[in-house]
Amino acid sequence: MSLVIASQLEPALNAAIADHPARPTVIPAPEDEPWRAANDADVLVIRPSPVWTPARSRPAPPIWPGRLRWVCSASAGIDFYPSWLLDGPLVSCARGTASEEIADYVIAAIYRQAKDLDGVAAQRPEDWRYTQLGQVLGSTIGVIGLGAIGQAVARRALALGARVVAVRRSGVQPSDLPGVELVAQVADVVAQADHIMLAVPATPQTRHLIDAAALAVAKPGAHLINVARGSVVDQAALLDALDRGALGFATLDVTEPEPLPAEHRLYNHPRVRLTPHLSANYTVARGKLLAKILGDITRFAQGQPPSDLVEPTRGY
Repeated sequence: MSLVIASQLEPALNAAIADHPARPTVIPAPEDEPWRAANDADVLVIRPSPVWTPARSRPAPPIWPGRLRWVCSASAGIDFYPSWLLDGPLVSCARGTASEEIADYVIAAIYRQAKDLDGVAAQRPEDWRYTQLGQVLGSTIGVIGLGAIGQAVARRALALGARVVAVRRSGVQPSDLPGVELVAQVADVVAQADHIMLAVPATPQTRHLIDAAALAVAKPGAHLINVARGSVVDQAALLDALDRGALGFATLDVTEPEPLPAEHRLYNHPRVRLTPHLSANYTVARGKLLAKILGDITRFAQGQPPSDLVEPTRGY
Protein backbone atom coordinates (compact mmCIF):
# COMPACT_ATOMS: atom_id res chain seq x y z
CA MET A 1 0.00 0.00 0.00
CA SER A 2 1.32 3.43 -0.95
CA LEU A 3 2.30 5.87 1.76
CA VAL A 4 -0.21 8.73 1.76
CA ILE A 5 1.16 12.16 2.60
CA ALA A 6 -1.11 15.16 3.11
CA SER A 7 0.82 18.40 2.73
CA GLN A 8 0.36 22.11 3.35
CA LEU A 9 3.40 22.96 1.23
CA GLU A 10 3.36 24.64 -2.16
CA PRO A 11 2.75 22.56 -5.32
CA ALA A 12 6.41 22.52 -6.43
CA LEU A 13 7.55 20.97 -3.15
CA ASN A 14 4.64 18.55 -3.14
CA ALA A 15 5.60 17.43 -6.65
CA ALA A 16 9.16 16.80 -5.49
CA ILE A 17 7.87 14.77 -2.53
CA ALA A 18 5.69 12.71 -4.88
CA ASP A 19 8.84 11.89 -6.91
CA HIS A 20 10.49 10.26 -3.88
CA PRO A 21 11.62 6.66 -4.64
CA ALA A 22 9.03 5.41 -2.13
CA ARG A 23 6.43 6.79 -4.55
CA PRO A 24 4.10 8.24 -1.92
CA THR A 25 0.66 9.48 -2.81
CA VAL A 26 0.67 13.21 -2.04
CA ILE A 27 -2.61 15.00 -1.42
CA PRO A 28 -3.18 18.63 -0.42
CA ALA A 29 -4.18 19.15 3.19
CA PRO A 30 -7.50 21.04 3.54
CA GLU A 31 -6.68 24.75 3.45
CA ASP A 32 -9.09 25.76 6.19
CA GLU A 33 -8.46 22.85 8.58
CA PRO A 34 -5.35 20.88 7.59
CA TRP A 35 -5.83 18.48 10.51
CA ARG A 36 -8.90 17.06 8.76
CA ALA A 37 -6.47 15.02 6.64
CA ALA A 38 -5.88 12.82 9.72
CA ASN A 39 -8.27 10.11 8.50
CA ASP A 40 -6.93 10.12 4.95
CA ALA A 41 -3.14 10.15 5.35
CA ASP A 42 -0.27 8.42 7.11
CA VAL A 43 1.83 11.57 7.19
CA LEU A 44 0.84 15.22 7.55
CA VAL A 45 3.32 17.90 6.47
CA ILE A 46 2.42 21.23 8.05
CA ARG A 47 3.60 24.82 7.98
CA PRO A 48 2.85 27.74 10.36
CA SER A 49 -0.04 29.17 8.33
CA PRO A 50 -2.67 31.48 9.90
CA VAL A 51 -5.30 28.69 9.93
CA TRP A 52 -3.52 27.18 12.94
CA THR A 53 -3.97 30.30 15.09
CA PRO A 54 -7.61 29.78 16.19
CA ALA A 55 -6.95 26.07 16.69
CA ARG A 56 -4.46 26.84 19.47
CA SER A 57 -7.28 27.82 21.83
CA ARG A 58 -9.52 24.86 21.01
CA PRO A 59 -9.48 21.26 22.22
CA ALA A 60 -8.25 18.52 19.94
CA PRO A 61 -10.77 17.74 17.20
CA PRO A 62 -12.45 14.31 17.47
CA ILE A 63 -10.72 13.26 14.27
CA TRP A 64 -7.22 13.70 15.77
CA PRO A 65 -4.84 11.88 15.30
CA GLY A 66 -6.80 9.51 13.08
CA ARG A 67 -4.59 7.20 11.03
CA LEU A 68 -1.62 9.55 11.14
CA ARG A 69 1.72 8.03 12.09
CA TRP A 70 3.90 11.09 11.59
CA VAL A 71 3.42 14.87 11.61
CA CYS A 72 6.25 16.70 9.87
CA SER A 73 6.56 20.42 10.61
CA ALA A 74 8.22 22.62 8.00
CA SER A 75 9.25 25.05 10.76
CA ALA A 76 11.84 24.64 13.49
CA GLY A 77 9.58 25.94 16.23
CA ILE A 78 6.25 24.31 17.02
CA ASP A 79 4.84 27.05 19.26
CA PHE A 80 2.65 28.20 16.36
CA TYR A 81 0.62 24.98 16.56
CA PRO A 82 -1.92 23.77 19.17
CA SER A 83 -0.61 21.64 22.02
CA TRP A 84 -2.74 18.68 20.93
CA LEU A 85 -0.53 18.36 17.86
CA LEU A 86 1.82 16.34 20.06
CA ASP A 87 -0.87 13.82 20.97
CA GLY A 88 -0.39 10.47 19.30
CA PRO A 89 1.88 10.42 16.25
CA LEU A 90 5.54 11.21 15.95
CA VAL A 91 6.16 14.92 15.41
CA SER A 92 9.34 16.14 13.74
CA CYS A 93 10.52 19.68 13.05
CA ALA A 94 12.72 21.44 10.51
CA ARG A 95 15.48 22.21 12.98
CA GLY A 96 18.65 23.40 11.24
CA THR A 97 17.27 23.96 7.74
CA ALA A 98 17.43 27.77 8.00
CA SER A 99 20.23 28.13 10.56
CA GLU A 100 22.85 29.33 8.08
CA GLU A 101 20.53 31.95 6.60
CA ILE A 102 19.51 33.20 10.03
CA ALA A 103 23.15 33.33 11.13
CA ASP A 104 23.95 35.50 8.10
CA TYR A 105 21.14 37.85 9.13
CA VAL A 106 22.58 38.09 12.66
CA ILE A 107 26.10 38.86 11.43
CA ALA A 108 24.70 41.43 8.98
CA ALA A 109 22.85 43.10 11.88
CA ILE A 110 26.05 43.13 13.96
CA TYR A 111 28.07 44.75 11.19
CA ARG A 112 25.25 47.18 10.39
CA GLN A 113 25.26 48.34 13.99
CA ALA A 114 29.04 48.36 14.43
CA LYS A 115 29.92 50.23 11.24
CA ASP A 116 26.77 52.29 10.52
CA LEU A 117 27.87 53.08 6.97
CA ASP A 118 24.58 54.83 6.22
CA GLY A 119 25.07 57.12 9.21
CA VAL A 120 28.57 58.18 8.18
CA ALA A 121 27.92 58.45 4.44
CA ALA A 122 29.03 61.77 2.92
CA GLN A 123 26.36 63.44 0.81
CA ARG A 124 27.82 66.96 0.72
CA PRO A 125 31.26 68.53 1.26
CA GLU A 126 30.62 69.44 4.90
CA ASP A 127 29.98 65.74 5.62
CA TRP A 128 33.59 64.96 4.67
CA ARG A 129 34.93 64.44 8.17
CA TYR A 130 36.36 61.62 10.24
CA THR A 131 34.00 59.51 12.31
CA GLN A 132 35.27 56.58 14.32
CA LEU A 133 33.66 53.30 13.33
CA GLY A 134 32.92 50.46 15.68
CA GLN A 135 34.66 47.10 15.56
CA VAL A 136 33.53 43.50 15.37
CA LEU A 137 37.07 42.23 15.85
CA GLY A 138 37.62 42.02 19.60
CA SER A 139 33.96 42.62 20.47
CA THR A 140 31.96 40.19 22.58
CA ILE A 141 29.01 38.44 20.99
CA GLY A 142 26.60 36.77 23.40
CA VAL A 143 24.61 33.76 22.23
CA ILE A 144 21.55 32.79 24.24
CA GLY A 145 20.55 29.39 22.90
CA LEU A 146 23.39 27.36 21.42
CA GLY A 147 21.38 25.13 19.10
CA ALA A 148 21.79 24.99 15.31
CA ILE A 149 21.28 28.74 14.86
CA GLY A 150 23.41 29.73 17.83
CA GLN A 151 26.24 27.47 16.70
CA ALA A 152 26.11 28.87 13.17
CA VAL A 153 26.38 32.39 14.59
CA ALA A 154 29.21 31.35 16.93
CA ARG A 155 31.25 29.85 14.07
CA ARG A 156 30.98 33.07 12.09
CA ALA A 157 31.72 35.28 15.08
CA LEU A 158 34.84 33.32 16.04
CA ALA A 159 36.09 33.47 12.46
CA LEU A 160 35.70 37.26 12.56
CA GLY A 161 37.88 37.53 15.66
CA ALA A 162 35.08 38.18 18.13
CA ARG A 163 34.84 36.67 21.59
CA VAL A 164 31.78 34.44 22.01
CA VAL A 165 30.05 33.80 25.33
CA ALA A 166 27.00 31.56 25.37
CA VAL A 167 24.44 29.87 27.56
CA ARG A 168 22.91 26.53 26.62
CA ARG A 169 20.06 24.63 28.24
CA SER A 170 21.99 21.35 28.23
CA GLY A 171 25.15 22.98 29.52
CA VAL A 172 27.16 20.80 27.13
CA GLN A 173 30.08 22.41 25.28
CA PRO A 174 29.85 21.75 21.50
CA SER A 175 32.90 19.69 20.57
CA ASP A 176 33.45 21.58 17.32
CA LEU A 177 33.31 25.03 18.95
CA PRO A 178 36.13 25.02 21.49
CA GLY A 179 36.45 28.80 21.31
CA VAL A 180 33.00 29.42 22.78
CA GLU A 181 32.94 30.37 26.48
CA LEU A 182 29.97 28.58 28.04
CA VAL A 183 28.48 30.31 31.09
CA ALA A 184 25.78 29.23 33.51
CA GLN A 185 23.21 32.03 33.42
CA VAL A 186 21.53 34.29 30.86
CA ALA A 187 22.56 37.29 32.98
CA ASP A 188 26.21 36.27 32.57
CA VAL A 189 25.85 36.58 28.81
CA VAL A 190 23.90 39.85 28.89
CA ALA A 191 26.37 41.51 31.25
CA GLN A 192 29.39 40.75 29.02
CA ALA A 193 28.12 41.06 25.46
CA ASP A 194 28.27 43.98 23.03
CA HIS A 195 25.79 42.12 20.83
CA ILE A 196 23.24 39.81 22.51
CA MET A 197 21.66 37.26 20.17
CA LEU A 198 18.53 35.31 21.15
CA ALA A 199 17.93 31.91 19.55
CA VAL A 200 15.87 29.94 22.06
CA PRO A 201 12.55 28.17 21.41
CA ALA A 202 9.29 29.65 22.62
CA THR A 203 8.22 27.70 25.70
CA PRO A 204 6.61 28.69 29.00
CA GLN A 205 10.12 28.68 30.49
CA THR A 206 11.51 31.15 27.94
CA ARG A 207 8.61 33.60 27.99
CA HIS A 208 10.01 37.05 28.85
CA LEU A 209 13.42 35.51 29.40
CA ILE A 210 14.74 38.98 28.57
CA ASP A 211 12.89 41.17 31.04
CA ALA A 212 13.66 44.33 33.02
CA ALA A 213 16.00 42.44 35.35
CA ALA A 214 17.99 40.95 32.48
CA LEU A 215 18.21 44.26 30.64
CA ALA A 216 19.35 46.01 33.82
CA VAL A 217 22.72 44.24 33.64
CA ALA A 218 23.37 45.00 29.95
CA LYS A 219 26.44 47.03 29.01
CA PRO A 220 25.79 50.66 27.98
CA GLY A 221 25.27 50.69 24.22
CA ALA A 222 24.64 46.93 23.97
CA HIS A 223 22.79 45.65 20.91
CA LEU A 224 19.99 43.08 21.30
CA ILE A 225 19.18 40.82 18.33
CA ASN A 226 16.07 38.63 18.49
CA VAL A 227 15.66 35.90 15.87
CA ALA A 228 13.88 33.55 18.29
CA ARG A 229 10.26 34.45 19.07
CA GLY A 230 8.68 37.70 20.19
CA SER A 231 7.51 36.12 23.45
CA VAL A 232 11.13 35.71 24.61
CA VAL A 233 11.40 39.49 25.14
CA ASP A 234 9.28 41.63 27.45
CA GLN A 235 8.61 44.36 24.91
CA ALA A 236 7.50 46.92 27.51
CA ALA A 237 10.76 46.42 29.40
CA LEU A 238 12.70 46.61 26.14
CA LEU A 239 11.12 49.93 25.19
CA ASP A 240 11.82 51.31 28.64
CA ALA A 241 15.49 50.29 28.43
CA LEU A 242 15.82 51.82 24.96
CA ASP A 243 14.09 55.05 26.02
CA ARG A 244 16.44 55.45 28.97
CA GLY A 245 19.52 54.60 26.93
CA ALA A 246 20.19 51.58 29.14
CA LEU A 247 20.27 49.53 25.94
CA GLY A 248 21.85 50.94 22.81
CA PHE A 249 19.86 49.30 20.03
CA ALA A 250 17.59 46.38 19.16
CA THR A 251 17.34 44.42 15.92
CA LEU A 252 14.06 42.50 15.99
CA ASP A 253 12.99 39.98 13.37
CA VAL A 254 10.20 38.71 15.63
CA THR A 255 7.61 40.41 17.85
CA GLU A 256 4.55 39.60 19.90
CA PRO A 257 2.10 39.64 18.20
CA GLU A 258 3.03 39.44 14.52
CA PRO A 259 2.44 41.80 12.93
CA LEU A 260 2.38 44.43 15.64
CA PRO A 261 -0.71 46.64 15.75
CA ALA A 262 -0.61 49.90 13.84
CA GLU A 263 1.10 52.77 15.66
CA HIS A 264 3.07 50.42 17.93
CA ARG A 265 6.19 52.25 19.14
CA LEU A 266 8.58 49.56 17.95
CA TYR A 267 7.80 50.45 14.33
CA ASN A 268 9.44 53.86 14.46
CA HIS A 269 11.64 53.83 17.54
CA PRO A 270 15.00 55.44 16.66
CA ARG A 271 16.89 52.66 18.44
CA VAL A 272 15.04 49.77 16.78
CA ARG A 273 15.44 48.01 13.45
CA LEU A 274 12.36 45.89 12.83
CA THR A 275 12.09 43.28 10.07
CA PRO A 276 9.00 41.17 9.31
CA HIS A 277 10.17 37.69 10.41
CA LEU A 278 12.24 37.06 7.31
CA SER A 279 15.67 36.09 8.66
CA ALA A 280 15.10 32.44 7.67
CA ASN A 281 15.07 33.57 4.01
CA TYR A 282 12.59 30.83 3.19
CA THR A 283 12.78 30.96 -0.61
CA VAL A 284 16.51 30.25 -0.38
CA ALA A 285 16.42 27.82 2.56
CA ARG A 286 13.51 25.73 1.27
CA GLY A 287 15.93 23.56 -0.74
CA LYS A 288 17.41 22.37 2.57
CA LEU A 289 13.90 21.88 3.94
CA LEU A 290 12.96 19.69 0.98
CA ALA A 291 16.16 17.64 1.31
CA LYS A 292 15.41 17.08 4.99
CA ILE A 293 11.83 16.00 4.31
CA LEU A 294 12.90 13.61 1.54
CA GLY A 295 15.58 12.10 3.76
CA ASP A 296 13.07 11.61 6.56
CA ILE A 297 10.59 9.96 4.18
CA THR A 298 13.34 7.48 3.31
CA ARG A 299 13.89 6.78 7.00
CA PHE A 300 10.18 6.48 7.70
CA ALA A 301 9.58 4.15 4.73
CA GLN A 302 12.37 1.91 6.07
CA GLY A 303 10.76 1.72 9.49
CA GLN A 304 13.06 4.24 11.18
CA PRO A 305 11.94 7.39 13.00
CA PRO A 306 12.42 10.72 11.20
CA SER A 307 15.14 13.08 12.39
CA ASP A 308 14.70 15.92 14.90
CA LEU A 309 11.72 14.53 16.75
CA VAL A 310 10.00 17.00 19.05
CA GLU A 311 10.06 16.03 22.71
CA PRO A 312 6.61 16.74 24.20
CA THR A 313 8.01 17.41 27.67
CA ARG A 314 10.37 20.08 26.32
CA GLY A 315 7.95 21.52 23.76
CA TYR A 316 10.54 21.63 20.95
